[in-house]
Amino acid sequence: MHPDNPQPRTIAQVAAAIRDDALIAYPTDSCYALGCRLGSRDGIERIRSIRHLDDRHHFTLVCQDFAQLGQFVRIDNDVFRAVKASTPGSYTFILPATKEVPRMLQHPKKKTVGVRIPDHVVTQALLAELGEPLLSSTLLLPGEEEPMTQGWEIKDRLDHVVDGVLDSGECGTEPTTVVDFSSGEAEIVRRGAGDPARFE
Repeated sequence: MHPDNPQPRTIAQVAAAIRDDALIAYPTDSCYALGCRLGSRDGIERIRSIRHLDDRHHFTLVCQDFAQLGQFVRIDNDVFRAVKASTPGSYTFILPATKEVPRMLQHPKKKTVGVRIPDHVVTQALLAELGEPLLSSTLLLPGEEEPMTQGWEIKDRLDHVVDGVLDSGECGTEPTTVVDFSSGEAEIVRRGAGDPARFE
């Protein structure tokens, strides 16, 4: 997959597979991730199995743009400005979820969800074709400190547990910086690829 000019036919095939409940590995502006359809219980269970995650792990909704993001989280004016200034980019924002977010994806007490808008040509092309967010989790395997950076390596190691690898070459090793805005104030939960200084 060409990183700057993804083939529309391939993107359409991957989007169709996701609608049919496929689980894929795909590139982002931070690192490779696992992604599936928003309402896919099977996809969630497969991600948990691959990464050895428990029921408390929080997934991220990867959105194409602000219009889409606004369907799934509530965001006030001050927070909107801060988030808008940092997207698209390598940040995940924890915000109050709307009713569009399945309950199983919300924080059980806070009713929040993590959202992001990636700055990556291939991911953006896929999201545009899909027409809805990807349910996503960093592709970090149990016992490893950094995600795999090469699509061929992911295919070699995970071909038996994912339905496809969207390979656009090398990705980074850092996951997103996570900023929790659920209280209205920025709290940095994880420092990663996005510069946290603007939220400190």
